[in-house]
Amino acid sequence: MSSHHIIRNDQEPALIIANGEECTDEILGQLLEWSPLVVVLDGAIHKILAKGIKIDVLLGDFDRNLNLEEIKNQQSDIQIVHTPDQEKTDLEKAIEYLIEKGHKAVNIIWATGKRADHSITNITNIVRYKNQIKAVLIDNHSKIFPVNNSFEKWYPKGTGISLIPVGIASGIVTSGLKYNLNNEQLSLGFRSGNSNEAADDGFVKIEVSEGELLLMECWD
Repeated sequence: MSSHHIIRNDQEPALIIANGEECTDEILGQLLEWSPLVVVLDGAIHKILAKGIKIDVLLGDFDRNLNLEEIKNQQSDIQIVHTPDQEKTDLEKAIEYLIEKGHKAVNIIWATGKRADHSITNITNIVRYKNQIKAVLIDNHSKIFPVNNSFEKWYPKGTGISLIPVGIASGIVTSGLKYNLNNEQLSLGFRSGNSNEAADDGFVKIEVSEGELLLMECWD
């Protein structure tokens, strides 16, 4: 796999590569082609180097005894960002780095699928940034992103859609789903809107009055 395309367009999402389970090379290649900036967390750097991918930023607390000089020799113009704060995960720090740099959107891969604690934290923590950056977490079976008060998108009939609250989300109204909600409440661990689907080819609309809600587009 070769380097990503350099397209300096503020409308294109940046890409963060974390250190969970790898997605397919097809998904990785598609995202690299359209990403103006690629940020790799330190735990994934050797896997990325082995793939021959050109990256822009290496970020982390560097507690893995990385040979930074060797990495610099393999990656021209790479920026090394040391983030030693142990109160935040490396993924959170990478998202905040992009926000500080003025990015409006980010795709996140390799953030699920290994340790359950990391997967749950990475999935749920993206809601805190929903008003600062459009974050989409992608793996081989799903796209996950927060719902901002209202959401509308065209889906083919049968597209798997799950609504997962982070804590409690209330005042949820949907249309276009096989099982719609009418001013209802979802609560993590007690009632989630998983395994729903688009009822027909057409728009799915979702509104939420209070709380944090994740939408998951899912496929087997």
